[in-house]
Amino acid sequence: MLGRHMDPLSFMKRIGEELVKVNPGEIQMLSDWIWECYEKGRFVYVIGNGGSGSNASHFCEDMGKGTLDRKFFDDDSKKRLKILSLTDNTPYILAWGNDEGFDRVFLEQLKNIASPGDLLVAISGSGNSPNILRAVEWCNNHGMKTFGCTGFEGGKLKTAAHGNLHVPLDDMGIVETVHLAAFHWVVDDTFRRISM
Repeated sequence: MLGRHMDPLSFMKRIGEELVKVNPGEIQMLSDWIWECYEKGRFVYVIGNGGSGSNASHFCEDMGKGTLDRKFFDDDSKKRLKILSLTDNTPYILAWGNDEGFDRVFLEQLKNIASPGDLLVAISGSGNSPNILRAVEWCNNHGMKTFGCTGFEGGKLKTAAHGNLHVPLDDMGIVETVHLAAFHWVVDDTFRRISM
């Protein structure tokens, strides 16, 4: 926790330094892959644990609503992005976690609803969360694209996913902050494309 040694201004400056270290091509790739799903009518699923789970929910909400121009709210003919955060199905997660193990909570949801051509966005600061890795492996073996969002050294997720947004820093809070900033740009970019 780098912030414990800093005042607020120093902490914000450090976040700014980390933001500009991110490879913009990785963020663009995520946006392009989501756009491809939009164009083809495919689903985007988002997963994560803890703060990354909160980011998954936040990203999903922003992509589902924040990519729409207000003039299209009541236009049923306007195509919308199909996106779902699998972190938000609490009873399902608890049932699988309790009965079969927490490492299956995302995998089993995907088995019910995912199809070839869909995209999984898997967020894990460490890149080593077993439930994330099992879901990515299953998707890779079933015709889906996978995109990881990692921090620290990237863990196994960095190489397991087809694409990756990596924040090379050993501070979970700042990693999650940078991920969320990148997600907000993807929302804006998708809004631009849909509203053109």
